[in-house]
Amino acid sequence: MAGILRAAGLKVEVHDDHLPQNATDPEWLTLAGKNGWIVVTRDERIRYRVAEKQAILRAKVRAFVIVAHGDLRIEEIAEILLKALSRVESIAVQEKPPFIAKIWRDGNVAVIP
Repeated sequence: MAGILRAAGLKVEVHDDHLPQNATDPEWLTLAGKNGWIVVTRDERIRYRVAEKQAILRAKVRAFVIVAHGDLRIEEIAEILLKALSRVESIAVQEKPPFIAKIWRDGNVAVIP
């Protein structure tokens, strides 16, 4: 997916370029927050797990969760993200971190209260 997003002109950081594959969610969330990176994930349960939620809060993470259900190919996930990109950029600038927002299949994006 990184290649597709880079081809669209986005700067993309890949988890495995910075941490071992078995790094915990709090580890990579903390790294993302410290670097000011925008997190994109498909893990809809991330906001319910205590350690992950604490990492998001402490590191002031700007997280976007793609909530399109089903087995999606990488190309489909990238397409959803690109469709939502202008709204993601707007929220990332306007909302004070930390926050979690959802991205739906149609490109709609909303911050979770």
